[in-house]
Amino acid sequence: MDVVGLDVLDLDTLDVARWQFGITTVYHFLMVPLTIGLGILVAVMHTMWVRTDKPEWLRMTRFWGRVYLINFVLGVATGLVQEFQFGLAWSEYSRFVGDVFGSLLALEALLAFFLESTFLGLWIFGWGRIPKKVHLATLWAAVVGSIVSAYFIIAANSWMQHPVGVVTDDATGRPRQVDFLAVLTNNTALAAFSHAIVAALMVAGALLVGIGLWHLRKRKLAQLPTTDTDHAVWRRSVRLGGWVSLAAFALVALTGDWQGKLMYEQQPLKMSSAEALCETEAPASFSIFAWGKLGSNECDDVHSITVPYILSYLAHGDFSTAVPGVNELQEEYSAAYGETYPDDPSFGDKAGEPIDYTPVLAVTYWSFRLMIGMGAVSAAVAAYALWATRKGRVPTSRIGVYGSLLAVAAPFVGNATGWIFTEMGRQPFVVYPNPDVPVEDQIYFFTAQAVSPGISAGEVWTSLISLTVVYGALAVVELWLLSRFVRRGVTSGDGHPTPGFTPEPPDDGDDGPDRGAPRRDRDDDVLQFAY
Repeated sequence: MDVVGLDVLDLDTLDVARWQFGITTVYHFLMVPLTIGLGILVAVMHTMWVRTDKPEWLRMTRFWGRVYLINFVLGVATGLVQEFQFGLAWSEYSRFVGDVFGSLLALEALLAFFLESTFLGLWIFGWGRIPKKVHLATLWAAVVGSIVSAYFIIAANSWMQHPVGVVTDDATGRPRQVDFLAVLTNNTALAAFSHAIVAALMVAGALLVGIGLWHLRKRKLAQLPTTDTDHAVWRRSVRLGGWVSLAAFALVALTGDWQGKLMYEQQPLKMSSAEALCETEAPASFSIFAWGKLGSNECDDVHSITVPYILSYLAHGDFSTAVPGVNELQEEYSAAYGETYPDDPSFGDKAGEPIDYTPVLAVTYWSFRLMIGMGAVSAAVAAYALWATRKGRVPTSRIGVYGSLLAVAAPFVGNATGWIFTEMGRQPFVVYPNPDVPVEDQIYFFTAQAVSPGISAGEVWTSLISLTVVYGALAVVELWLLSRFVRRGVTSGDGHPTPGFTPEPPDDGDDGPDRGAPRRDRDDDVLQFAY
């Protein structure tokens, strides 16, 4: 089997370790944007219920809250493995970045994650037990915790893309953090974080649109009333998801433009590779479609259909500035960082071999386009949903509704391919040199140095296969839970509440529950998402 020009049966330890980290991280990252985006929207729904006391907002909070919790639990289960991977196959990498990552990951775990999990528990078991507004505050605190957690993780990743706030320790030769604030306010982190948050809202919006339209059509075909609370639940879900998706798409474009311009300053070879731009052009054209030897990185044999001037604007904000090509940048990097890997045991099998500073063109080129394309698909579906549900209409088109349901996957794919582009485009560096610093003072680390010494390809293959099987099983479990729960909806199909779903909690005002109420009644108010 051949993947991106590589025979997977003949991969060395470094390649297998990269596959292992990539597969597990992409899997985990599929859940992260849904947790963040849906958490924000559920908090908005809960806020609207507290403000208006309308039953549809309560039912929306309960239904989408359970979807959020199912995803959160699976996200935690898969996320726990991520930090352990640093020591599994990447111990040298861990040593190199430890002084910087230690503080960021400690804050993420001790502050953000505990804030998120503690208040989420209060929200789950606080229905009917604590005052409404306090209960609402616990959900917002959990959502803020997840956003803060994401920021610390993105700040760590952005430091690898653009290392700041550090100096080289003379004793160890590794980076030593001297300015924590510079790490937190890294412009790369600010751009990546804003881009990730609005992309997460696109994921949540698409989910509301797809599932909401499916239920509306199902109710219409069953000739259920359009004036009851359940109809309002699905229509409000579609409308909220549609507007959120469109707004998020506009913000994704703006934040993506900001991030792209930063990348052209900090990692020009990544962005030129994303365009398969072999030679320097002034003005530079944006590639719509490319063919040729992308997989083998033979840039001169790649041909494209292009739109003039656009790439110059995306890179520099004007329509005339030159954009450097892959061939020129390859020469510049070779002159600055060496044509071959140092003949040092720390580089393993790569020691003394030529360095190809150009990422795999097929990966960077197509992942960049998939990221943009899937976002556009999601926005188009959102526009369709808003049009199809205008003025109380209910869509019955099988193609439109089921297409919208399938399109729920589009922003997930867009998020995943965006991450793949960001990480694969950084190669052959795991810590990319900062171009704002003179070459002799730059801090960087080759991926070939980062793998654990003494570990064999067979050992990494074993962990790769084991983790893939476990994660595959978890995927089946999550999809089964979500599909089972989504099919049930907020009612049993005959207009009556679904068993185990409490449409309204006790009317306890702002003073908490009636402590004299039977224990059984109070238990029914718990958000029993596991049942």
